[in-house]
Amino acid sequence: MLKRIFDILISLFSLILLFPILIIVLVLIKLTSKGPVFYRQTRVGEKSRDFKILKFRTMYVGADKLGLLTVGGKDSRITRIGYYLRKYKLDELPQLINVFIGEMSFVGPRPEVRKYVALYTEEQKKIFKVRPGITDMASIEYRNENEILSQQINPDQYYIEVIMPRKIQINLDYISQRNLYQDFSVILKTFSAILK
Repeated sequence: MLKRIFDILISLFSLILLFPILIIVLVLIKLTSKGPVFYRQTRVGEKSRDFKILKFRTMYVGADKLGLLTVGGKDSRITRIGYYLRKYKLDELPQLINVFIGEMSFVGPRPEVRKYVALYTEEQKKIFKVRPGITDMASIEYRNENEILSQQINPDQYYIEVIMPRKIQINLDYISQRNLYQDFSVILKTFSAILK
């Protein structure tokens, strides 16, 4: 309950504080590429329920049909402004709305698409006991995931066999000992990783 109150208050405060930045990003996207400003994608959340995650659009319209994984920092599907939005994680800001309405939390396992969730074992599915988050320790550890995948012969297979199981285990460890102090620590580490 305390975590939910924290999420509501901080997401509302953040949306108000960051409103000018959100407007600037919105205008830049609209001026530099055709298509909607926001990108909505179905992800799997708490209790294995589907929900629509909200992001600023960083790819050309229809690019997701060419693959769900982003490979390398210079993926040709990414728009010019989208590259910088992804680099500084600004594309994730609209997820504050997902947090405010209760579909997500600030800290929790990053929500996955159903394609990969279908491969989870029963043990791995325990991560659905909690709300997914904007950030987690797995995201920090694999902040260069795109570059790692770009070096693989088969990025999708490498993600499924190596990265995904490791990220799930990190999140299972988080769930077993989660508390607000740990959440604050993850948030600070996330900002630190972005600044670096």
